Amino acid sequence: MECSWKTVLLLVCASLGVQYTAIRTLRDSLQDCPTYCPSSLQESKTYSRWRALCDDSWRPVDSPRKHILLFATTRSGSSFTGQLLNQHPGIFYVFEPLYHVQQAFTNSSSRLRRTLDRRALLGAYRDLLLNLYTCDLHFMENYIRPEPQDHVTGSFFRRSSSHALCSPPVCLDAGDVTASVTPDETWCPKKCGALNLTQASMSCLSREHVAIKTVRVPEVGDLRTLTEDPRLDLKIVHLVRDPRAILASRMMAFSDQFRAWKIWNATGRQPRYVDLTQITSTCKDMAASAETGLQRPAWLRGRYLLVRYEDLAFNPKDKATEIYRFVGLEMEDRVRTWIEKNTNSNVSSPSEWNYRYSTSRDSRATADSWRLRLGFDIVRTVQNLCNDTLALLGYKQVHSAAELRNLSHSVVENRTFQPITW
Repeated sequence: MECSWKTVLLLVCASLGVQYTAIRTLRDSLQDCPTYCPSSLQESKTYSRWRALCDDSWRPVDSPRKHILLFATTRSGSSFTGQLLNQHPGIFYVFEPLYHVQQAFTNSSSRLRRTLDRRALLGAYRDLLLNLYTCDLHFMENYIRPEPQDHVTGSFFRRSSSHALCSPPVCLDAGDVTASVTPDETWCPKKCGALNLTQASMSCLSREHVAIKTVRVPEVGDLRTLTEDPRLDLKIVHLVRDPRAILASRMMAFSDQFRAWKIWNATGRQPRYVDLTQITSTCKDMAASAETGLQRPAWLRGRYLLVRYEDLAFNPKDKATEIYRFVGLEMEDRVRTWIEKNTNSNVSSPSEWNYRYSTSRDSRATADSWRLRLGFDIVRTVQNLCNDTLALLGYKQVHSAAELRNLSHSVVENRTFQPITW
């Protein structure tokens, strides 16, 4: 059987998401391949992991690889928090890959959309997460539009948020630039060109761990099958934020969808057509997930950590250390340097504040900025709608406009949420 190293890697990257028995079948069909692999490949980490497929003792559950999921809701500070993981040189980080699944479902024919239910969408989400955690980035070709040609695409959502996808071997022209700065929307696409998913899969295999950020899975209970999958060592960092702050951030970032809320905030009069579910559904899902986690079910044992964005913003080094301790990794100096640089910045350009995925900010000021932007009438309404969620997560209510604007009075209770370790 003729076997080039590129063929081997492609087959490996495409196969790691299958069951152990299927991998045994792949191993049997490629049993002669190692003979043909060049020494340069044999010396690499990627080859070592491929060789593991040929070893009868191989079991996914024994792998030291960490699979980390930053589980959050839109505008909860997840882009900022995700960068804490992205800075680690051993982590292959992917920013919101489920966007492609949602787009594929949304853009499907109306007849097909009528046959799809929440369970089908969640199933697609879980399938993609599993394949990404096992470094099969080719699986994304089922959802990326336009469809990649020869495993190459220029439509990978927010590729620039990942060091791994903007540095060698995926991006040969990047040089050492990613060692000192976070990839942005400008230089990564220009320097790197279209994304080769085969090279991305190889990069994933060459790194020790995989971290993914998503805001599209509604509740943590929807992830149970992944926590129980023996191929994964899944760690879920559940990021929550004050619903009042989430609403204020969404109003800024998504003006069209929240136009009615903006009119209400500007005039002090509630439009009849304002969609209250835009915040009530968020509160419901956030509370349901937190309640599940705090009840300490067996399937989340050692796998769930609740983090309030406000705690991270006010004590970034301590909370980042807690997150790294929970996932079982050392916090590298590169992470500490990034925290120092990106939590005390005085952003001078208004465009930086308006950029919806900006991660450079005065984190303490950002955490409380909603109190200066929202009118008291809206705040009072959100408090009534999300009363149980606020109480569960330790957010205090305000009872007057003066109390709302008084930033010396904290609305965040001193609360500790311990990870589930027993």
